[in-house]
Amino acid sequence: MRRTTYPEAAVPAPLAGGLPELLRRVRYEVLPAKATEAKVLEWVPPDVAVTVTASPAKGLAPTLDLATRLAAHGYRVVPHVPARLLVDDAHLSDVVDRLLAAGIDEVFVPAGDADPPAGAYDAALPVLRRLSEMGSPFAHVGITGYPESHPLIEDDVTVQAMWDKQAHATCIVSNLCFDPAVLGGWVRRLRRRHIMLPVHVGVAGPVERAKLLSMATKIGVGESARFLTRHPFWFLRFAAPGGYSPDRLLSRSAVALTAPSASVAGLHLFTFNQIAETESWRRRMLERLGG
Repeated sequence: MRRTTYPEAAVPAPLAGGLPELLRRVRYEVLPAKATEAKVLEWVPPDVAVTVTASPAKGLAPTLDLATRLAAHGYRVVPHVPARLLVDDAHLSDVVDRLLAAGIDEVFVPAGDADPPAGAYDAALPVLRRLSEMGSPFAHVGITGYPESHPLIEDDVTVQAMWDKQAHATCIVSNLCFDPAVLGGWVRRLRRRHIMLPVHVGVAGPVERAKLLSMATKIGVGESARFLTRHPFWFLRFAAPGGYSPDRLLSRSAVALTAPSASVAGLHLFTFNQIAETESWRRRMLERLGG
């Protein structure tokens, strides 16, 4: 069954509190590594949602394992379910059943980077359609947005893809963006194209370049090469004079992101598993802003 309306809970209230409110409405994206669960339990407040990535090198199992454990601790968990890691309809059904049994009611469905795909799905839209045919088992479904150009897909194609997917989704989760003007312009462009899903804006936490490179290496040799090839601009940003500062990005983007017409649901913070550093930074920002 196709969605023609969106759940009331998916539509964010206006960000009347400006930047402090944006910093309170956060999600933390983490990688399913050995130490991740302990880091989340130590540093992430229980009211902050945690999204768990999935990698072609390791498959879906570590993502599902960590997601179910964090849900058992009481966290709102959003596992990634990349289309290209799903073998077939039966595999998708098994994933759905396991997540529902754990009390998880939201997923993020990107296409994923597995090349070749593990099975029948090579893009997100067929998975989204299949979930709708299954009766829309999840209350919330996220899809990908690309404020800065995708390395392999034209900008107009990515915007059209969001239009095609929005009938099956409840929100957009944007990829990383480092340019305030690009970020604000992208949100306005979505709204002009009548893509009205609320947006979780993807922002890198206070990541150190050396640790980011270390994380890329740990992903695995083949996947690391793809990561570096597809995201060279990230490393240029982190290596630039003065480095990368999420403070500057957010302060310069605040007006565009907190406008009622933007329908921004909050921030999607890419932690690269620097969870303590990210949460400490957020607390300092809120204290400085009086939030």
